[in-house]
Amino acid sequence: MVAKPSAATAGRCARGAAGSVSAGHNSGMDRAPAAPSGVPPDLEGHPDRLKWNARYRHLFAARFTPHPLAAAALALPLPGGPVLDLASGPSGSALAAAAAGREVTAVDASEVALTILAKEAARRGLAGLVTPVQADLRAWRPGPGGYALVLGTGYWDRDLFPDAAAAVAPGGLLAWEAFTAEARRGRPGLEPGWCLDPGEPASLLPAGYEVLAHPVAETAPAGRRRLLARRR
Repeated sequence: MVAKPSAATAGRCARGAAGSVSAGHNSGMDRAPAAPSGVPPDLEGHPDRLKWNARYRHLFAARFTPHPLAAAALALPLPGGPVLDLASGPSGSALAAAAAGREVTAVDASEVALTILAKEAARRGLAGLVTPVQADLRAWRPGPGGYALVLGTGYWDRDLFPDAAAAVAPGGLLAWEAFTAEARRGRPGLEPGWCLDPGEPASLLPAGYEVLAHPVAETAPAGRRRLLARRR
């Protein structure tokens, strides 16, 4: 891999349609539980964490719209079990999964993003179902076989992908979206390693997966590619 993104760098390519809830809106949210306290040592001073914290704090209006892949996956048959949202940001997908009665682990490098998510979950009465985890996804790994649905919608790391696929329970789904090399034409700052190679991520799936022919997975925006796959 040429370069690896952190949990924040490439994980913000798509966050849903426009909405109306700003990051600081709703005074009742101030009483809600925040994201985990204490920044992990490997994220102290991390430039990506600082960049995304600043962006979420000052330049961000939270939309909380589920990613189309997440909405599609949650509408399909799933086994019992929790959902994992990687590089989640203040994820509408995590909230949708929680609203469907699923426990959700949302992992991101930005404590500001996770606090926004935690407050919105509390505002919706979902705080007990959403667990924010601040971590650097270059090092953090999920346990195997424990999740009904694993989401990676807007993030890419070839080293993480095999562990994400292994984290899906039998009968569960893996939903992914990431940049392709085409995206670099309009975003020259994108590192090559943040972008999918031809055929990825489907070509990297381990044995025992079936790629689903789903219209949402087959209609990614320009410069991105989607995957929806079921573990047998």
